Amino acid sequence: MSKKIQGLAEIDRIIHEPARLMIIALLATVNEADFQYLHLATGLTKGNLSVHLSKLEEAAYIVIEKSFRGKYPLTICRLTGQGREAFDNYRKVIKAAL
Repeated sequence: MSKKIQGLAEIDRIIHEPARLMIIALLATVNEADFQYLHLATGLTKGNLSVHLSKLEEAAYIVIEKSFRGKYPLTICRLTGQGREAFDNYRKVIKAAL
């Protein structure tokens, strides 16, 4: 039992932060999501969401594509294979500890 609890010491801290955990959990359930959807679903401010998306992108857990739909900017986010694997590992560690 103690080894399972000790596994928490190795938890992925990028995902473990609550805002990023919300983002990753949402992206794990869809093929892609736009910025507005993530903003509404998480309740984060636009600035805070943007910072957390950048950190996830730097970790190669998500890809962000920016374009325009007509005159309006469109930001699409997708979970990468590496991000999906990291989230699956995160869930295993948490489940084992609990």
